[in-house]
Amino acid sequence: MASSYFSNVDEYGFERPQNFDYQTYEEFMSEYLKVLAKRAQRWARIIAAGKSLQRSITIKRYVRKGIPGVYRGAVWMTVSGAEELRTASPELYQILLDGQHRRDVAEIIKTDLPRTFPDNIFYNNTENQQHQLYNVLLAFAHQNQTVGYCQGLNYIAGLLLLVTKSEETAFWLLKILIEKTLPEYYTPTMDGLLTDIEVLSELVRIKMPDVHQHVTNLGLPWAVITTKWFICLFAEVLPIETTLRIWDCLFYEGSKIIFRVALTLIKRNRENLLSCRDFTALAECFKEITRDSIVVQCHEFMQSIFKVPGSLPASTIAKLRTKAIQQRAEENQTKTVR
Repeated sequence: MASSYFSNVDEYGFERPQNFDYQTYEEFMSEYLKVLAKRAQRWARIIAAGKSLQRSITIKRYVRKGIPGVYRGAVWMTVSGAEELRTASPELYQILLDGQHRRDVAEIIKTDLPRTFPDNIFYNNTENQQHQLYNVLLAFAHQNQTVGYCQGLNYIAGLLLLVTKSEETAFWLLKILIEKTLPEYYTPTMDGLLTDIEVLSELVRIKMPDVHQHVTNLGLPWAVITTKWFICLFAEVLPIETTLRIWDCLFYEGSKIIFRVALTLIKRNRENLLSCRDFTALAECFKEITRDSIVVQCHEFMQSIFKVPGSLPASTIAKLRTKAIQQRAEENQTKTVR
């Protein structure tokens, strides 16, 4: 477009791609801004009245419809349980920063800082933003030495920092995600990640058997397709506001939201996936489904993730996780015997 109401940088500092469709985005935002205004008024009334942000049917419904940016940090902290953790150890973050630090951990983190959101003006042009990210990652690595630091954490912590504008808040939210919401995703063996990739594969087999069989026939491993979806929680995969709307629900409802998003993307693009005739085409198609037109329209997309996949009770995910863990243990035992 020759001109646009929107700049080439979004509100979080991410540069829009050269092929960004400003016209479609403006058409969407002209309606979505009205939705945002209504949501902001309702959240403001809750907060102004001093009503509790603790978990309830009302708060869950409000979270699913989107948390205004100005309130995100506070609501995420409350509904996820991170605020309770901070209250129990209010000095922990500063103690971790003031303590002794392992040089090898610090150096690995420093190496990853320039790689974190290279298309974001805040991380590219301000040492302060990178220094804050360094602090958050360093504190977490020394607080949770089982996980320490591994690639992927920088994207999550980096986005938390952009949204909350607070090192300490970002630290506590990172802690609740890694230790509670996504257990063992980031350990050296990444057992939790491997398990959930297997769970997603099984869910696709149950809900879309033709797609699952097609992927199997063409020999494309699910780990190749979805690892970044799980590790980065769709950051750098989906548009930023869509990612944050997913995170709104993730902090409230837990990791099953990741499965809902993944199943929605796959089911909406079922015909395109089935039309692929070789490994390479299928891999490219899985990249393209994250650019599905609906993902820009975050409000519509978030409504769809609670409809398109159908029923997805936590008990089903728990059973599939147990099954995946048992199967992997049996496979490892067989390899050991051989």
